[in-house]
Amino acid sequence: MEDIKIRDYIINNFQDDDTETIKKAIEESIKEQDEVTLPGMGVFFEIIWTDANDEEKEKILEVLKNRFHQKKS
Repeated sequence: MEDIKIRDYIINNFQDDDTETIKKAIEESIKEQDEVTLPGMGVFFEIIWTDANDEEKEKILEVLKNRFHQKKS
């Protein structure tokens, strides 16, 4: 049996999709709260983080920090 790499699978699965299709996949994943989609969202986040500049990374970190703080309250 061939070893499937999840990163490659996710990237290949979306490589020909337009932005609307990718957006819909993200929104449906969040709406459904399906644990199965978490690895795919992780790959999406890895791509965003890798391609982000320092300013964008700081914004992402602020959004995360604020959301985590909200959940604590």
